[in-house]
Amino acid sequence: MVAKELAFVRTAWLFVRNRIPRPRLPKGKKKWLWMIAITLLTPVLAFGVFLLALLKGYFGPLPDEEELSHIRNQTASEIYTADSVLIGTYFVENRTNIAREEIPQHFIDALVATEDARFYQHEGIDNRSLLRVIFKSVLGRDRSSGGGSTLSQQLAKNLYPRRPHGHLTMLVNKAREAVLATRLENIYSKDEILVLYLNTVPFGEDVYGVEMAARRFFNKRPSALTIPESATLVGMLKAPSAYNPRLHPEASAERKNVVLGQMAKYGYLEAQVLDSIQNTPIELHYGFASHNEGLATYFREYLRKEMMEWCGQHTKPDGTAYDLYTDGLKIYTTIDSRMQRYAEAAVQKHMTVLQQQFDRHWARSKPWRYHTDILTRAMRRSDRFKQLRKSGLNEKQIRTHFNDTVKASFFSWTGDTVLTMTAWDSLAYYQMILQAGFLVQRPSDGSILAWVGGIDHHFFQYDHVTSTRQAGSTFKPFVYSAAVENGATPCDFYSNKQRTYKEFEDWTPENAEEEYGGKYSLQGALAHSVNTVSVEVMMNTGIQQVITMARKFGISGKLPEVPSLALGIADVSLMEMVHAYGSFVNHGRRSQTQYITGITDENGLMLDDFGGRNKGSVRVMTAQTAAVMTRMMTKVVDEGTAYPLRSVYGLNGNMAGKTGTTQSHADGWYIGFVPGLVMGAWVGADDPSIHFRSLHYGSGAHMALPIWAEFYRQLIRDPAFAHYRSDRFTYPEDVNNMDWDCPEHKETFFESLFGKHRKDDESETDTPSEEPRKKAWWKRRR
Repeated sequence: MVAKELAFVRTAWLFVRNRIPRPRLPKGKKKWLWMIAITLLTPVLAFGVFLLALLKGYFGPLPDEEELSHIRNQTASEIYTADSVLIGTYFVENRTNIAREEIPQHFIDALVATEDARFYQHEGIDNRSLLRVIFKSVLGRDRSSGGGSTLSQQLAKNLYPRRPHGHLTMLVNKAREAVLATRLENIYSKDEILVLYLNTVPFGEDVYGVEMAARRFFNKRPSALTIPESATLVGMLKAPSAYNPRLHPEASAERKNVVLGQMAKYGYLEAQVLDSIQNTPIELHYGFASHNEGLATYFREYLRKEMMEWCGQHTKPDGTAYDLYTDGLKIYTTIDSRMQRYAEAAVQKHMTVLQQQFDRHWARSKPWRYHTDILTRAMRRSDRFKQLRKSGLNEKQIRTHFNDTVKASFFSWTGDTVLTMTAWDSLAYYQMILQAGFLVQRPSDGSILAWVGGIDHHFFQYDHVTSTRQAGSTFKPFVYSAAVENGATPCDFYSNKQRTYKEFEDWTPENAEEEYGGKYSLQGALAHSVNTVSVEVMMNTGIQQVITMARKFGISGKLPEVPSLALGIADVSLMEMVHAYGSFVNHGRRSQTQYITGITDENGLMLDDFGGRNKGSVRVMTAQTAAVMTRMMTKVVDEGTAYPLRSVYGLNGNMAGKTGTTQSHADGWYIGFVPGLVMGAWVGADDPSIHFRSLHYGSGAHMALPIWAEFYRQLIRDPAFAHYRSDRFTYPEDVNNMDWDCPEHKETFFESLFGKHRKDDESETDTPSEEPRKKAWWKRRR
C-alpha cells in the first residue's frame, strides 16, 4: 500500500511539472517569472516531502491494511443475572460492540446529516474541508483548526489517538487520519465503517459507543431509541461534556434541535415530523454504572477476583490469556435481579432505623470510654496509617498527622455529607457505623440468588458475606443435628442446671436471662436457645462428633475442642452458614455453591458452561435427621426466639430458622429458610468491641431478623415468588409418627411454687442466647 501511495506522489509531481508553461521571454522577465514559479511550487514540493516522510513512518508508524482489517476495540466484559439483566461491567473503556441491525436507521441518518453529509459520496476524504484545514495550519492562522473530518477520519482518530508533533501537530494528525481514512474505505463498506465508528466514539463520562451511551442516558438498547433520543446522543458528539443532557439539559435540547434540523435539510425527516418532535422534552433514565454503584456491587467485586483467576487459566485461539477488561466476555450468573433489589432495599430500610437507635443508645458516651484501644486499632488498620508508615514515620509521628483537619464526603443514611473534621474524628465517626450482610441461596442446586455484602460499597468495601465472625447460637443446630444422628429425639429432656466444667478451666455456661432449673426437651431448648442445655447436649454427644458434623455442613474454620463451641465461639462466614442451613431444606444433602452459569466471548461463543457441569451434592445427615431438625426449627419461629416473624411482621406459612447473638451482643444473626429457599442476615460493627449494651437491642432477633423479615415480605408480594408463601415442608412418615407432644420445660415441685432460680449477678453474659424471660408461676397465672 505504501508503494502505491509513493507512486501517487511521484505521479502528482510529474503532472504538475509537465503542465508548467515554458514561454520564451526576454531574459529579465524570464528570471522574475521563474522566481514566482519556484515560490508557488515550494509549498507543493514541501507537502510532497512531508507526505513522503509521513508514509515512510517518520512521524510514527502507520498501520497497514493487514492491521486495519483486524480492528478490535477494547470491549468491556458484561455481567448478566439469571433473568437477563445487565448489572455491571469490567472495563478500561466502558464499551460494548453491537451489530448494524441493532442500530436504528434514524440514528444513522442523524449521524450522517450532522457529521458528514457527503459520507456516501466521498472515499474517506472531503477534499474541500481538508484543504481548508491544511491551508490554515500551514499559514499558522489557526493551529487548532478542526472541522472538515469525515466519519472515516474521525474513526481513524478514535482508533489511533492523536500525538503531539510541535507546530506540525494538527497537520501531521490530519494527514495521518486522511491516509488511514483512505485505507479504511478500501477495506470496509460504508455500513461497516459506520458500525466501527459508533462502537468507538466517546460520549463522555467514560462511556464509549452507542450501546453504552443508550444504556447510560436512557436505560435502553439502541434499537429502542426514539428519533429525539437518537438526535440527543448524536448532538453530544460535537462536545460530549457541553451537550451532556444530564449536566446541561438546555444546551443539549438546543443541540438536539440542530440535529433534527440537519436531518430535515438533507431529506431524512419530513417537515411535519420535524414540527411534531422538535420541542418534545427528553426524559432521561440515567443509569450510572460505576464499580461502586448499581446492583450487587459486593458480588460483582467478588466475581471480579474469580474471573481474574479464570482468565489466567484460559487462553484465546491465538494462545494469549483472556483479558477481563478488554475482551468483551459475557458472564452469566445465578443472581436474580428482583431478589437482589428486594435484598438491598431490606438492608437499607432496617439499617437506617437500627443506626438511629444505635446513635441514641451511645448519645451520652462512646464505646472507647470503656475500651480505650478501639481508636488505636482503627488507626493502625486505616490506609492513612499504612501510607504514612511506608513513608518512614513512626507511630508517634503518625498520631500527630491524625490531628490534621480533612474535608471529605462522609457516609450517612440520610445522604452523603461533606464534613470538615480531624482524621481522629473521622475514625471515631466510622467506628460507630453498623454494618450488615445478607445472602439468599437456592438449596437444591446451591445457586446464589442475592448477595449484599455491606451497606455502601463506595465507602465500605469489606464484604460481610465472606468475612468471618463468631456464629453465636446459629451454631447450635449443628450440635443438635449431631445429637439426633446419635439417637436423640425431640422429647428427650436435659437438665437446665448450671454446672462448671472443671476439666476446661472451670468454665461455666450462663443463660441470657440467668434462669436455671428444671429440664428442657430437646426441641424446647433449641426453640428458646438455652445455653446450659446446648452445652449439655454437646457434651453427651461428644465434642469431636459435633466438630465432624460441622465439617460435613461445610464449616471450614477453626473449631476449638471446648464446651463453649456449642455456644458459637467459632468464626464462620455468612456464606458458610447459609450454605450449611441449606442442607436442612435439601433433605440432608449439601449442594455445591454456584454463582456463575456460563461465560461466552463477545460474539456469544460458549467458553465455559458452568451450568452443564455435574455439581453433585454430599450427604451431611440422613433425610430423617434433616426433617427432625427442620421441624424443631419451625418451633423457633412459632414459639421461640424468632417469634417476631409471626407477631411483629405478620408472616404466615412454613418458616424455620435460628437466631444468634454473640459475646456482649457484638454480632446479631438470623439464618432462616422456607421450602426451596434459605436466607441469612448478619449485623454488627466492624470492631466487635462496639455494640449495644443490652440484650433488648443487641440480640439477633432485633439486629438481624428484621432484614430477613422485610426481604421475605417483599418477596412473597411479588406474583413471581408468591409460591414461597404457600409451599409446605414435607416430613417422612416416621418423623411425623415421632413423639412431638411434650412440654418445652418441666419444673420441679419447688420451682412450680417459687419460680425458677435466678442468679443475683445480672451482668452481661459471655455468650448470651435469645431465650425469652421465664416468669414465676404466680406472674404467669396473673
